[in-house]
Amino acid sequence: MTEHKSNFPEFYITAPQPCPYLPGRLERKLFTHLTRDKPRFLIDNLLKGGFRRSQNIAYMPYCDACSACVPVRILADEFVSRRSLKRIARANADLVATRMTPAPSSEQYALFRTYIDARHADGGMAEMSVLDYSLMVEDSVVETFVTEYRVKPDPRGDGTSPLIAVSLCDRLSDGISMVYSFYDPSQKQRSLGTYMILDHVEFARAHGHPFVYLGYWIEGSRKMRYKNRFEPQERLTSKGWVRTDIESPGARCQKPEVVGR
Repeated sequence: MTEHKSNFPEFYITAPQPCPYLPGRLERKLFTHLTRDKPRFLIDNLLKGGFRRSQNIAYMPYCDACSACVPVRILADEFVSRRSLKRIARANADLVATRMTPAPSSEQYALFRTYIDARHADGGMAEMSVLDYSLMVEDSVVETFVTEYRVKPDPRGDGTSPLIAVSLCDRLSDGISMVYSFYDPSQKQRSLGTYMILDHVEFARAHGHPFVYLGYWIEGSRKMRYKNRFEPQERLTSKGWVRTDIESPGARCQKPEVVGR
């Protein structure tokens, strides 16, 4: 009985704080610590059941009188790019994606710092140090990998190419969970946030993973409308995962800033 209790996660609730997505509302989170003594299937089920991972903490919204945050996942096998998404794929055909173990580098942190300073200077990650970034990448009890994106090097050059985008992802038993992505903010014409999602859908499909988890779609939040572009998808409701194929009218012009909430 004692061993069973020690393996079962203990849950906590944060104090109310201003919601970063919906002005005038307060948010609270339900969270638990992910430790290596917890059964793998239990952690896997948490992350497939609406929880998100930040280092070794799994959390989900637990807000009073608000249920705007809805977990979403793309059906990888059935996904078909619309014309606008095909244009983005073509615009990035010169990129090379390299999957690797979650090992932070100074080049990654420099790009992360540039991205945060340009796009989220007033956000919760603005004060992240090199150590904080290293922990974000390395501190994981689940199978995690990093994808680096670079322009194909000129064969006439020295074979090197600068890093322009990075995505941190978890492998779940039924798919890929995109934890956090960032990119060179000067490369706006590439729509790199969208492209990284497209690339991971293809990666999931090639490896037989049914789903790509995108975190939360938030009704009323312009920042999260881009997730409507990736269909078919399923949303987690009180009845379980429910398929939806309806794209909102304004979704096609939205570009993602962060893949992760």
